[in-house]
Amino acid sequence: VSTTHSIVGGVLGGGIAAAGLSVVNWPTMASIAASWVISPVLGGVIAAALLASIKLLILNKEDKLAAARTWVPVLIALMAATFAAYMALKGLKRIWKPGLEEVLLVSVLAFVIAGVLSIPYIKRLSAGLRNKKKDIPRLFHLPLILGAALLSFAHGANDVANAVGPLAAIASVVTETSGLQSKVAIPFWVLAIGGVGIAIGLALFGPKLIRTVGEKITRLNAIRAYCVALSAAVTVLIATNMGLPVSSTHIAIGSIFGVGFLREYLENPKRKEGRRKVLLSATPDDALRQPAIRQKRMLVRRRFAYSIAAAWIITVPAAAALSATIYLILAML
Repeated sequence: VSTTHSIVGGVLGGGIAAAGLSVVNWPTMASIAASWVISPVLGGVIAAALLASIKLLILNKEDKLAAARTWVPVLIALMAATFAAYMALKGLKRIWKPGLEEVLLVSVLAFVIAGVLSIPYIKRLSAGLRNKKKDIPRLFHLPLILGAALLSFAHGANDVANAVGPLAAIASVVTETSGLQSKVAIPFWVLAIGGVGIAIGLALFGPKLIRTVGEKITRLNAIRAYCVALSAAVTVLIATNMGLPVSSTHIAIGSIFGVGFLREYLENPKRKEGRRKVLLSATPDDALRQPAIRQKRMLVRRRFAYSIAAAWIITVPAAAALSATIYLILAML
């Protein structure tokens, strides 16, 4: 689920309980709700396009290592530029609000520096590899680790700040004696609560979610995970420029599904035709083999898609109902 969605639902429910339906800006809510549907789809499309490009430019070439030495530095530079813009617009927005020119300058510098540094690194790393598809993902290990670290940093800078925002507002009201302020000063102890909370939550409940996202939806290797991370950053950048509070979690999940469905399509181009052919099996042995064959063709586990979609749908109304209930209970005290 998404903390962004939960916060929007909580604010919506509390506002309606306090002042009625008229206080809600419904056109804005409609655009936000539409972005929650569009952003995972866009993330999936971008991730699938990236994976298709890598297959076309590197994995499907006769000399895969030569193609990798040419294109992997470009992909690393592209990721560095994207994450530089991501950090400037979203990850560091609490302490720095750059203009468009500054963001472009940071991105170009990151692209050039990462590209120049990665060329000798990729050449050295690829020296001991074989010209096979299963060896190429090793070239994506370091950029993937760095990308995951930067994306986690941006999550902490944005999502945790959103989570402790209401607490900061309450603390400001309690401590300020001159009335409501247009800007809320965030005490250090509020930030500490957010940091400790996310660390404890990750330690206690993170492994299960990590396994679900990383393994149970579809299998990811370094190349596919790279596509997911980069597409998530690009989609968040697009939404941020449009002023829409999208969920990085939802976009990442959508990117994973995009990668999985593309693999399923490319590796099983005649899956539907094959299903029609196996409706009637020639022998009992064929009948026993067909379920296993069909299972191998399903590279995306649909049941996780259904459960995740249900959780997304339930999050906002559940948060709104809980917020409204808490407000009404407190109002009666």
